[in-house]
Parts: sequence; structure tokens; C-alpha cells
Amino acid sequence: MSSPPSPSAGRTSRPVPTATYRLQLRPEFPFAAAARAVPHIASLGVSHLHLSPVLEAAPGSAHGYDVTEHARVREELGGEEGLRALARTAREHGLGIVVDIVPNHMGVPVPERLNKPLWEVLREGPASPYARWFDIDWEAGGGRVLLPVLGGRLGEEAEAMSVRGGVLTYHDHRFPLREGTEHLPLPELLDAQHYRLAWWRLARTELNYRRFFTISDLIGVRVEDPEVFAATHACVLRLVREGVVDGLRVDHPDGLADPGAYLLRLREETGGAWTVVEKILAPDERLPVSWPVAGTTGYDALHRIDGLFVDPEGLAELTAVYRDFTGVEADLGGEWEATVRRAAREVVAHDLAAEVERLTRTAVSVCETAPELALRDHAPWALRTAIREVLVRIPVYRPYVTVGGPVGAEDRAMLEEAAEGAREAFVVPEEAASVDVVRDLALGQLGDGAAQRDFCARFAQVSAALRAKSEEDTAFYRYTPLLSATEVGGGPGRPQVAPEEFHAYCARIQRDRPTTGTVLSTHDTKRSADVRAAIAVLSECPRRWAELLERVTEETFRLSGVEAPDRHVAWAAWQTAYGMGFPCRERLAPALLKAVREAGLRTSWTEQDPAYEAAVERFVTAGPGGPPLSTVIAFARELREPVRANVLGAALLHLTMPGVPDLYMGTEGVYSALVDPDNRRLPEFPAVRPDGTDGGEASGGLPDELSREKRRLTEAALRLRREHPEWFGASASYEPLRAEGPAAGHCVAFTRSGSVATVVTRLSLRLAEAGGWRETVLELPPGRWRDLSDGRKAEGRCALAELLADSPVALLVRD
Repeated sequence: MSSPPSPSAGRTSRPVPTATYRLQLRPEFPFAAAARAVPHIASLGVSHLHLSPVLEAAPGSAHGYDVTEHARVREELGGEEGLRALARTAREHGLGIVVDIVPNHMGVPVPERLNKPLWEVLREGPASPYARWFDIDWEAGGGRVLLPVLGGRLGEEAEAMSVRGGVLTYHDHRFPLREGTEHLPLPELLDAQHYRLAWWRLARTELNYRRFFTISDLIGVRVEDPEVFAATHACVLRLVREGVVDGLRVDHPDGLADPGAYLLRLREETGGAWTVVEKILAPDERLPVSWPVAGTTGYDALHRIDGLFVDPEGLAELTAVYRDFTGVEADLGGEWEATVRRAAREVVAHDLAAEVERLTRTAVSVCETAPELALRDHAPWALRTAIREVLVRIPVYRPYVTVGGPVGAEDRAMLEEAAEGAREAFVVPEEAASVDVVRDLALGQLGDGAAQRDFCARFAQVSAALRAKSEEDTAFYRYTPLLSATEVGGGPGRPQVAPEEFHAYCARIQRDRPTTGTVLSTHDTKRSADVRAAIAVLSECPRRWAELLERVTEETFRLSGVEAPDRHVAWAAWQTAYGMGFPCRERLAPALLKAVREAGLRTSWTEQDPAYEAAVERFVTAGPGGPPLSTVIAFARELREPVRANVLGAALLHLTMPGVPDLYMGTEGVYSALVDPDNRRLPEFPAVRPDGTDGGEASGGLPDELSREKRRLTEAALRLRREHPEWFGASASYEPLRAEGPAAGHCVAFTRSGSVATVVTRLSLRLAEAGGWRETVLELPPGRWRDLSDGRKAEGRCALAELLADSPVALLVRD
């Protein structure tokens, strides 16, 4: 197997981070506020700040992914001078800066004039110099781009429209007018524009521009065009060349027409700056070897770490309890494979109908204009069916194929297998030949015309959107026996990871991409690492969980007369409340409402059921947010030791395994957060004293011993990485250590470069029930080792009962 291109290849050599610290910037937390947090962050031991997108975005944006102008740094955050001031402060404390960039899309803001390139396209249409920026199918719209911004049908909303100052207004929206049309009557004026204002519900079937997943106010950008790349990256690249920015995180590369070519140009332009990509890998998938990046942002590492703390036998029993309690049907949350299959069919037929129609039109065009008669007479319905059936069978986010380029063996085999299954959807075998057309177009094998290139690129882009929407945004909310397993990059059908699997993954990462990113919590995780760590313990005590459910269900009804609107939402609500440890209704209710809308079983974002949603809120208030909460807290208190083991174990593995760990803001201490926007709350950064220590916890105001313990462990590991980068970096080594004895399977241990040893307890509740470590020993490499937590010495064959007597984890250095 060939090695990936060196991410440091280029004109200059830049330092690779030893660890990064992610900050979510927004108007309430601008560059100046981030600068005030720098002393605390630097004291932890990280090497770089990791900033959310910094370019101009929609007003008030809490995330920055809705970029409206690439040429300048966002004024609401302090502008370029604010960013440079932050960089200077960071440098004074020994920190560099990594920035998140968004090449795939731009925001469609309100008012629309804030996106100047889009404004010009709306005014001048396909003839605009900016028309090449956006992925618009002008032919499908009859030379017009659909803007699904109206609250109702056009006739119902016309009274809210007027022309003022040569601009068409609709509530807060502003639209440019084609020259010479401002004096026309409204119907003629609307018809004369290069855009079509439409009811927002028409986006599902009529939209003719590429968007981010199903979000119509994020329009796809064609960075595959060299001029568009240059214009959209000029500011960021200048900041990199001037040393303000040291590294990049690339958001959603799977949305791009040709991610590999994009990343190659990005490497050339940055001189080889450290770059990671937000690529979600399936458990057996590998990052394309040709991509010249350090690696992923780290969701693949998250899955491996979390999986170590899932008991497979207990999970099977928990799943049986879940099915019995909820009574859900197999394809609506009862069985993972059936659930994700149904979700994919729903999304491809409903949410992505417009995207499938574009692919169908393109395939029809290829067939109708092909010189080969063999491609004629494929009915549109057959091609549409074939497209859907192949798409729902792709087991990863997308293939990586370009017309005229080589086709990887994995992509070819995957599309061949998907096509084989897709043929089963056709009753008449001859009509199944349309599947072969779709397969060959997706493989880039039916010519190199514009339509063929368009289909090949768009098919892969739609595949990525389908996977994200059907799995992470739908099936993850339907199949919920163990909520900690329904995480980005995870596999709820088989979340458990054996120690040998973990070691094999780490060895491969150290060999192939030693400076890849690793994460446990992000702005996109559905639950923070510490919430997941608590929930994972339920796989070790499924019977106790079942008893708690029956008790709190009875208490809720007895004390308030309220029942959950269905037992599926009750299961998720109680498990979420337990995972938080200190649930409050104000945070729990929005998370549960989002969950039921994403699941789409009784209500959804576009077809809301107000009565059902009100019932969910009443239940949260009476149950998890009401008097029965004390029962849940008591249950959580009983499990605090195994939860402690999971929290500390996951943190230590993350900080010492191969890769560059990224800490999400506040996670140096115990951090309990749910899905966004809950996970984007700002932590309270403590002030640093003159002696270099700080005056409190950075864990969201949780002054408990576990938070302090996690903080001490985090600092010890991060400072080791900073002081001895050679022990953890590209030239380092990774060696598993294997325990011996009756409880060997409960220990995960390894060394880094023969100088650092990590020892972690897994499935500690089962361990305690079986009698503890007993005679289990761990053979340390030759030499004397020192525990960084208390200074105790160890060498040779160590009894784990002694080594882990006071803590479920140990971080050792060789003296």
C-alpha cells in the first residue's frame, strides 16, 4: 500500500500542532473575547487555537458556516485587525492558529445584497461574471433560479412585495431588479427577473441550485473552477502566507465536485500547511490515499474510543429491553439495518427529490444524445428509479470518481454491488438495463461530455447528502437503544470496539497519517463525550436501567397524571436526562423536540404536529424535568464510579493515542452538552493568576472532583505532548501492551515511543461485579516508570489492582 502524500510538502515548512483547542466564535464571543481566554488555554498545554469560520457571514450567525463574503474577515467578530490581534496574543503565549474554512457553499442571507456575488447573479442572470460561482441548473429553471423564500404561495404573498429605491422588497428580503423592469406591474416585473420567488415548500421538488444537504439558504459554490477557487480563497491564503494562520480545517469536502483536486491545489497554495478534512468515514473505509492532507478531523477516532466502553453482551440485552419497552417496528427504530434502509428511501424520494430530478434530467440527456443507439429508449421513470435504488445502496458517503480519471478498486466494487441490488427493483429485466446506465455514468465511463461530467460529480454529491440526512439526521434519532452510539462517524448497529481493533486502528494511523486530527466532542456531536461516557455504562447494567424506566414511568403518571406521547420518546428522554446527570427542562426540552423532528415519525421540521410537540414538552416538564428527576439523579449517583472510569479513560486515550487531539471548548473539565445549539454555549474561562495557574474550572461551572480530576489529567497529557512532541508525532511509535490474567480484557494499554505509557480501565462496572482485577498483571517495558498523577514508581510486571488502586487510569513516563 502506498503512503499518502506528505502534508508538509510545499514551499515552506510549518509546525504541526501537538494539540488544538476549538473555539466557537460568534458576535457574543468575538476575537477580543477569545484573546482574553488565551492565557487559560495556553496553560492547558495545547499548541494551537482552532477557530470556527472567520470570514464574513450572515448577520448574527452563531456558527459562521453561512459565509457571505470571502474577501474579508467578519466584522462582527472584530474584522481582520481583531483576528491579527488575537494571533499576536496567541503567539505571545506560544500558540498558533488553525482556521475552519467552508469551500462547499455560501449563505443566502437576508437581506440578499449581503452576498455580492449572488446579488449580481440575481440581477444579471447567466450572463453575470459571477454565474460561474454557483452550481445553478439554469436550463431546468427556464433561465431563472428558484428562490424558495416566500411564506406562502406567490398569490398570497404578493401584497407584502413592493419596489423601493430600485429594489424589490419582501419583508426583510431585498432582491435586485433586472435593468429596465422597475416600473413594470408586479406580475410582469416578477416574470421578467432572472430569479423566481416561490413558496418555500417548492424547494423540495423545484429547486435548481445545489445546496448544503437540504438547507436551501446555503448555496453550492463551484470551487472546481480555478477562478472561483482563487476568489474564494484569496483572503485565507493571504493570512496563511503572512503567518497569521498556521493550519486549516476543511468543512464538508464531500460536497465538492472533485475533493482530491481541490485539496491538491489547496496544499500547493498554502505551502503545505497542516490541513485536516471533515470527512466522515464508515468503519471499514479509508481516507483516499491520494488526498494530500494530514488526515480527518477525527470522528473515526471518536468511534474507536467510544466503542471500547460498550459491552456487547449487555448491549444485546439493552436492545431487547428497548424493543420491549418502545414496541417500535423493525424499520422505524427496531432494527438498525431496516431503519437506515427505510430512512434512506424516504430521504431520496422526499427531501432530495429536486436533486434526484436533476440527475434524472442529465441521464436522460446523455441517453437521448448519445451516438450509440444502445443508450436510447431508457424511460425517465426507469432512470429515476435506477438512480434512487443505486444511491440508497451506497454504504459510504460517496465514491470518488471523475470522468477521465482512474477508478479505484473500492469505488468500482461498491458501485457494482449497489447496481446488482438495484436491479431487484425492476419487475421487467430489460428495464433494469437503466441501472447499468446509472452505474456507468457514476463511474465516469460513458464519455467525457459536459452532461457526463455533470452526472458523475453530482451523483457523488447527492450520495453524500443522502448518507448524512438519512443516517445521522434521521436513523440516528429513530434507532435509540444506546444513545451514545448514535454519534457522528459511529455505527449504531455495531458500536462496540474490541481492544485489538483499537490497537490495529492506532497502529494504522501512526503508520499512514500520524498527524491526523482526533476528537471526542465538537460543535456537531449530538452529545458531548462526557454525556456519552455516562450513557455507555448502561450497556453494562441493562436490567437496572429497565427497572429505573418502569419506576420513573410510574412516578411520572402518579405524581402528575402525565404520560409520554409515545414510549420511543420516553426512552430517549430518560436516557438523555440520565446522561446529563443534572438535567434541566430548559435544555432538555429543546433537545427532545429537535430529536422528534429529526426522526420524522410523528412530527418533522416541515410538517410539524403542534399537538404532539406540546405533549412532548408536557412530558419533559412532568417527567425528566419534574419530581421523578430525583430518582434519576439517585440512579446516576450509584453509577458514578463506572462513569468516572469512562470519562477519564476516554480523555486519556484521546490525548495520548496517535494523531493531533482537538479539545472542544470547556472539555478540559467535565462538560455536559446535548445537540446544537446546546453544545455551542460558551464556557466560563477562568482568569489565569500571576503564578500561571487559573482560578477555577473551565467545565461549564461544575466544581466537582471529577471535573478537577479530568482537568489535571488533561493538563498532564497535553504538557507531555508539548514538551516532547517527538514522543507523539510523525516519527513516534505506538506499541500495544497486553495484560495477563482473569480481567485482562478490561485493560487497554499502550506505549508511545517507549517513553509514555497509557493504562485505561474499560467496562469497569462488569469488572467490579466479577471481583475486580484479582491477579491480573501488566508487563511494562524495561525501566522505571513514574505515574504523573502521584509520582508513584512502577516497573516490570505490575499488579493492576495496585497500579490502578486510586484511579481507573494511569499516565506513566519512563524515568
